[in-house]
Amino acid sequence: MAVLPSRILRNRSTRSPASRPAQAERSEVNSVVDCAVYVDGGRLPGHRTHGEALAEVRRRGTGFVWIGLHEPTENDIKGIAETFDLHELAVEDAVHAHQRPKLERYGDTLFMVLKTIRYLAEADPRQTGEVVESGEMMVFLGRDFVLTVRHGNHSGLAGVRRQLEADPEHLALGPAVVLHAIADQVVDSYLAVGAVLETAIDEMEARVFAPKTTVDAEQIYLLKREVLELRRAVKPLGTPLRRLADGYSAVVPEKVRSYFRDVEDHLTKVSEQVAGFDELLTTLVDAALAKITLRQSSDMRKITSWAAIISVPTMVAGIYGMNFDYIPELHYQYSYPVVLLVILGSCLTLYRTFRRNGWL
Repeated sequence: MAVLPSRILRNRSTRSPASRPAQAERSEVNSVVDCAVYVDGGRLPGHRTHGEALAEVRRRGTGFVWIGLHEPTENDIKGIAETFDLHELAVEDAVHAHQRPKLERYGDTLFMVLKTIRYLAEADPRQTGEVVESGEMMVFLGRDFVLTVRHGNHSGLAGVRRQLEADPEHLALGPAVVLHAIADQVVDSYLAVGAVLETAIDEMEARVFAPKTTVDAEQIYLLKREVLELRRAVKPLGTPLRRLADGYSAVVPEKVRSYFRDVEDHLTKVSEQVAGFDELLTTLVDAALAKITLRQSSDMRKITSWAAIISVPTMVAGIYGMNFDYIPELHYQYSYPVVLLVILGSCLTLYRTFRRNGWL
């Protein structure tokens, strides 16, 4: 992974954000989705750069800034990192992504990574090899700001922002409420994907155990791989949510911690569900392979039975087809119909025997 140039965090100006040159503050234009100031749960009107927004909050001594970014580059996030004094390691993770869910503390700033999951309703796993799409969500949380960095073309936060703005009393609790709302949306998406996968697995189970139906084990393996993708997002997230609920940082006030406990409960439900999916799919793979083996064994018995039946006329024809003059009954008047009756009787006897034993 490339290292973010250290000049991003060196030579920081000691001037206030409001006094920074306007040109430097425009560096985030390409990736900033929204930048807003919230005071007492309400959004202040007007458009501001990140420096102007932070200066407004600190001038008032209340409220917080919420900036949303989508797949920023190093140049896009450079000015924001300087303004909000973000740690270079966290900034590097936010730019390059490909992180596992985690929670880290850098001074008074929390950095949290969540993996987002979306079910691809239009996808055919037999052709595309996947039915879920993953992305990442990074959140920088301070006492008077929250920065969200999104990677992927799903799990947008416009709905979360509208929902929070519709409840000013709840939003007035501070930026930690935004982190909770994001975590809640992400975990709810896990529940939605889990419900869809459960339906798909139930259908696969019915097909595996349906009579006279053969299921390719590869189809089950593809589902198992998608469950593994969901598991990678769900399992590591439990510890960060537990830390937030237990007062890991003073940035999360006591009134908000109980909300994280609720999200953790939902995550536990998904985690147990994913573990059940994994075990069930393993069982289905074994059952499908056993069914294929049983069918192959049945086919071999049928082939063997018909080979035994065909061997009777083959043997008789082979004997009487030899060019010897003194073969018994060769010149007998009724040899031909007698031989045909013997062949037919022998074949019918073998057929009934194999049929009675379940080979045919």
